[in-house]
Amino acid sequence: MPQTDRYKNRSVNIEFFPVEDFSNLPYARRFTIILVTSGTLNGLLNGHPLSIVAPGVLCLSEDDVIQINEKLNVAAQSFCYDNDFLNTVTLSDTQGFYPTGPRILTGLSLFQRDHPLLGVPRITEKAFPFLFDCFFILGMEVQAQSDSNWVCRIKKYLIQIMGLLEELSRTHERSPVDFALEYIHTNYSRKISLEDLTKCAHLNRVTLNKLFQERCGKTSIGYLLDYRLKVACDLLTHTDMKLNDIAHATGFEYDTYLIKQFKAKKGMSPTQYRIITRKVAHAQ
Repeated sequence: MPQTDRYKNRSVNIEFFPVEDFSNLPYARRFTIILVTSGTLNGLLNGHPLSIVAPGVLCLSEDDVIQINEKLNVAAQSFCYDNDFLNTVTLSDTQGFYPTGPRILTGLSLFQRDHPLLGVPRITEKAFPFLFDCFFILGMEVQAQSDSNWVCRIKKYLIQIMGLLEELSRTHERSPVDFALEYIHTNYSRKISLEDLTKCAHLNRVTLNKLFQERCGKTSIGYLLDYRLKVACDLLTHTDMKLNDIAHATGFEYDTYLIKQFKAKKGMSPTQYRIITRKVAHAQ
């Protein structure tokens, strides 16, 4: 059942299931992200063999066809959301119409089926604790609704989860740059130095930056800055978080530093960016 936002008197089309038993999948009119924390399961996804050994993730849309043939000591939890949950404008602002944009685009590839098992991203040992913590927070936010910004925080963590899963899905053969990228994607909200990246990649700074230039077109610290700004853009557009909170959430120590970097890279202030992207939503 959708959640009732007790602060804004609206329905929020999301659900969190702390215990997912796989008996009702896929959920109608929902995208579903399932975190398998223990055990193994086998079956079919859209007619193709499916096997997940914990820790693992399964991403399903309502159009998927899943058949579970075997479960062994499986423990899993799931978060479900309607596609309209990704709209920037809240339901209270959309009486009588549904805007088509802007939407959170991060993670949508996880539910597309260009490859039969694209919905089963590879989970690494380093990524799992981050995903587990995010799912725990999602569940707490849905249950507690501790203040009027609880939906904003859920969108924030959903952006983080799907961004990481997309990156893991794109990565097949591990390289030193992959280890550095994974470190950035899971720790960007914290202080990160070049030394941190060289240690996790087991490379010196010259070699690391050379490989980053070849793959990403920028240095490792340049990529970190751009990634932090990308997440900040999503939060500005799709949540009502205060600028200082966004700065802390994306690894900028002060909102003044975020504003400085945002102006340098985007040619406008974060507030101007938020106003413009919100106008697009209303106009469409």
